[in-house]
Amino acid sequence: MNYKQLEPGIRELVQAFNDAGCPSGVGPDIKSRRRGYLETVSLAGAAEQVFLVQDKAIDGIPLRIFKPSEHDNLAVVIYFHGGCFVSGDFATHDQQMRKLANLSGAMVIGVDYRLAPEFTYPAAHDDAYRASQLIYQHCREWGGDPQKIILAGDSAGGHLCLNTSLRLRDEGHWLPKKQVLIYPMLDAKGESESYSAYGENYLITREMLLSGFDLYLGGSKIDKQDPQISPLYHRDLAGLPQTHILTAEFDPLLDEGEQVYRYLLEAGVDACCRRYLGVVHGFFQLSGVSSSAREALAHVATLLK
Repeated sequence: MNYKQLEPGIRELVQAFNDAGCPSGVGPDIKSRRRGYLETVSLAGAAEQVFLVQDKAIDGIPLRIFKPSEHDNLAVVIYFHGGCFVSGDFATHDQQMRKLANLSGAMVIGVDYRLAPEFTYPAAHDDAYRASQLIYQHCREWGGDPQKIILAGDSAGGHLCLNTSLRLRDEGHWLPKKQVLIYPMLDAKGESESYSAYGENYLITREMLLSGFDLYLGGSKIDKQDPQISPLYHRDLAGLPQTHILTAEFDPLLDEGEQVYRYLLEAGVDACCRRYLGVVHGFFQLSGVSSSAREALAHVATLLK
């Protein structure tokens, strides 16, 4: 592989990963996997001060609210964290949500959905949907405007974002103004060219991604091409809100993110897609070492205003 094609900060991480033999991070101990994710938090840089950070639990779903100012009627960003359906929480995404709130001026609300293997399909899907409905009902009490809700998420969170928008569209009561999918996990089969090209040497491995799907399915007999599990195969995308997709050049998920963008265009959805070069899956959380991550945070913040 040509390390020189990677951003300097990313290059250093990838070289160390390859020198260590490309450990997949997948094993029987899910606690170790989660702990390993937490150990990467320092790569996001220092946590910024936000006007108000408040934890709430509504209908059993933990939320963390980042309010950047004293003003009311703020745009509301419902954020679903990544972690392959098995890891991630407020701690792993705290810095990103703080930055997005401060940069955009929007209220950012993180959702701590249930994780596999303790909770299998459709637990995370249902939590994301219920949290969105509850935030729509209550956000005005917290200073937000329910008419200015945006859904956003990275990796597994991007999957949940798209799935939630589809459920809201089908229900017909309300839709978010926009959705922002950051290198979303959209195909449980993992058979794309980018899975083959970038699935071993670029920090987040094919095995890590697909094992997350498998643990979430928990032995279910559901077909991996079912659009609830793999939204890439959903062929009814018309009527979705304005959609913005971010992809990474050296990411196993590159192809599926860009393919669903093409499907959205064919369905008449107002959609944009931006590919970041020289970076890998997860780069959005590496703003302490990646200039592309910092630019991506600023770009997403402009979408949230």
